[in-house]
Amino acid sequence: MKLILTQEVTGLGAAGDVVEVKDGYGRNYLVPRGVAIRWTRGAEKTVDSITAARSSRAVRDHDHAVQIKAKLEAEPVALKVRSGESGRLFGSVTSADIAAAVSAASGEAVDKRTIVVGNPIKSLGNHEVSVKLHDEVLATVALNVIPA
Repeated sequence: MKLILTQEVTGLGAAGDVVEVKDGYGRNYLVPRGVAIRWTRGAEKTVDSITAARSSRAVRDHDHAVQIKAKLEAEPVALKVRSGESGRLFGSVTSADIAAAVSAASGEAVDKRTIVVGNPIKSLGNHEVSVKLHDEVLATVALNVIPA
C-alpha cells in the first residue's frame, strides 16, 4: 500500500514522504491515527505542499535550533518527583514530565515527542536525556531528579 506521511514516523519517514507499507499496517494503524493518507495522483499536490513547508521550516529553524541547544545544555534541569525513602520513584519519569521541566527551566517550548530517553528513569539522581530539536541538532540535557 502506498501512503503519504503527514507526520514523522520513527523508522519509516518524515512528513511528506511517500512510503510503501504492508496493507494491514497502513489500513489498521497509520491511516486511522491520521499519521498518513492514501496516495493518489491528486494527492501529489499535498506532498509538494508538505515538503515545501517542511523545507522552509528546516532552513529557518536550523540556526534557531542551535541557539536553543546552547540554552538547554547550559545548566542542569531539576525535576521534583515523589519517591520512597530508598530513593525509588513511585512510577517513572515520563517524557511529558521532562518536557514540562525543560520548558520551565529554559523558557523554550519543548514538545514531549522530541524527548529521547534511553532507559526509563526510575531512580533519583542525575540522568541524561536527549532532545531532538531539528533533523541535524540533538541537545543533551542534564536532568537532576530530586524528591518532592
